[in-house]
Amino acid sequence: MKKELNLSNDLSWLRKAGGPAIISGPCSAETEEQLISTAESLAATGRVHMLRAGIWKPRTRPNSFEGVGEEGLVWLKEAGRQTGLPVTTEVANAKHTEEALKHGIDVLWIGARTTVNPFSVQEIADVLKGVDIPVMVKNPLNPDLDLWIGALERINQAGVTRLGAIHRGFSSFEKTSYRNIPKWEFPIELKRLFPELPIVCDPSHIGGSRELLGMISQKALDLEMDGLMIESHVSPDDAWSDAKQQVTPASLNRILGELIIRNKTTENPDFTTHLDELRNKIDEIDEEIFHKLGKRMKIAVEIGKYKRDNQVTILQVDRWDKVIRQRKGLSAALGLSEEFTDGLLKIIHKESISQQTKVMNEKVKV
Repeated sequence: MKKELNLSNDLSWLRKAGGPAIISGPCSAETEEQLISTAESLAATGRVHMLRAGIWKPRTRPNSFEGVGEEGLVWLKEAGRQTGLPVTTEVANAKHTEEALKHGIDVLWIGARTTVNPFSVQEIADVLKGVDIPVMVKNPLNPDLDLWIGALERINQAGVTRLGAIHRGFSSFEKTSYRNIPKWEFPIELKRLFPELPIVCDPSHIGGSRELLGMISQKALDLEMDGLMIESHVSPDDAWSDAKQQVTPASLNRILGELIIRNKTTENPDFTTHLDELRNKIDEIDEEIFHKLGKRMKIAVEIGKYKRDNQVTILQVDRWDKVIRQRKGLSAALGLSEEFTDGLLKIIHKESISQQTKVMNEKVKV
């Protein structure tokens, strides 16, 4: 199925001028004083384009703080009025959406736990039919690009053309330094498919720790993300939710001030000429790589036939272990990361098994 989105060229809802959009505010609206105090401090930095706050908090377990509810929408709008900044919050169902619209929230976003459920997204889309409001959609909890695109399409088909995506990383059983593994290839592919779709990165949920915010933010901007959504709280250590990933407005100001904002391109003709030369070399090498991979798979097919004729299983664990150890040694000597080597070997091995499986199941012609 061809993937298309009917998007508006108007990005003024996200940012008023050039440069990345900065969306900030507390993970949760806790009290009116906490929310307005945070908002005023953020506005004073001169770097924030939009205020955010969680009104309803989808928590994994009951008896956790699940947000203050509709009352918080009043506080959020008042914070926006006092600072002159637009405000945004998460909606997880039709009722949330109706209440946010009733209170005049400027921008809505759909969270990862909702994106994963097409029924919930459709209920929100049904409420939004005929409503002129920008909506951002976070990636689903699991790394499923079609699920992310499907949620965007549902909201778009409701008539919402001022649409955006939020990259917040993906849940995993794997233990890493991240709260949610970024898997940057997913927002990159989304950008490739929909180059006009603004994508905002959420370093707070990717990192889960304030110490990682600067590094993740810089990575996001270097990958042409259109903005950052970073959680900020006047007293983050006392926050009622996600305390470890929130920073004070002063700390946020420092982090943003240290980021390098690079241009997407340059009009320097020497740069363009030299870049084209280097890219041509990469194209030539890529062609060689694919030819070599093609040769490798032909040999894998021959091995498969030989195993079939001699009634030998496809997988030879000792051989596979030897390949991994040898290739990792070579990879390290060439300056390639272990993560890259592991991923590449697994992809090649999977294709080799697939090729051998085809010939192993063929009937031998007599």
